[in-house]
Amino acid sequence: MNKVTIVGAGHVGATTARELAEMNRVHHVVLIDVVDGLPQGKALDIQEAAPIRRFETRVSGTNDYADTAGSGITIITAGIARKPGMSRDDLLSTNAKIVSEVTRSILQHSPDTCFIVVSNPVDIMTQLVRQISGRPKSQVMGMAGVLDTARFQTFVAAEVGCSVRDVIGMVLGGHGDQMVPLLRMCSVNGIPLRRLLPEPRLQEIVTRTQNGGAEIVGLLKSGSAFYAPGAAAATMARAIITDAKEVLPCVAALEGEFGIHDLMMGVPCVLGHGGVEKVIDFPLEPDEQALMTASAESVRKNIEFIKDMH
Repeated sequence: MNKVTIVGAGHVGATTARELAEMNRVHHVVLIDVVDGLPQGKALDIQEAAPIRRFETRVSGTNDYADTAGSGITIITAGIARKPGMSRDDLLSTNAKIVSEVTRSILQHSPDTCFIVVSNPVDIMTQLVRQISGRPKSQVMGMAGVLDTARFQTFVAAEVGCSVRDVIGMVLGGHGDQMVPLLRMCSVNGIPLRRLLPEPRLQEIVTRTQNGGAEIVGLLKSGSAFYAPGAAAATMARAIITDAKEVLPCVAALEGEFGIHDLMMGVPCVLGHGGVEKVIDFPLEPDEQALMTASAESVRKNIEFIKDMH
């Protein structure tokens, strides 16, 4: 996989391109956007950092999908960003049209590409990409859980006063207000989180994680998060490129795992050269299962909107 295309040269796309370039694991990163000059300028700026950051990756920008031909991985970040007061679902209509057109354009030049979807609402946009592309379920995934888990780990580390590297977290479910941090599975260097923090404080951290994107939107006032989302998308791509077999929470197709059928939602996945090589299914406690089921239904309510899109 010597070539990765990133669709959308906004803040998320450009940050993802820079992260991938600096990983020095892929030969060529292509940044594409409909705005003339935008991807070219950002790609050139990233490329000029190569002597400083010591990477050999080639970074180019384009407005022509022909330049994306032969991409092993395509990361879709295109779409409008959230504004204060908007939910991720509010973006559905506009971003569905953008993402569907992007998917068709990419497939004309890279029919065997593996898709990583970042555009919101990501669970439904990932389902839309799979529906339009017809790619196997292992080749279409969405970025949500890596970001949500990172936010949870950040908040826990700040509360406990420890390194973020010592916090093990797992956030599953839909990428929205009903995401499911599995507190039973969370620890600080092996110490169960519930032994370190009282339940009310843990629930406050859960709520902050669920509202993590909205918190940043509210602070920025004219945009949404991009540093952490870009790093998360690049991390997923690296796991595939390097055949890392890394377990990461991703939006993936479910066919009975966690009791959920015919839906794409955040679950722990093994990522390698084959894309989503395995969904790791395990028994949930009754309260956890209830939260996952509720999260699934929250995602499912938007499926009708994309059902007839081709």
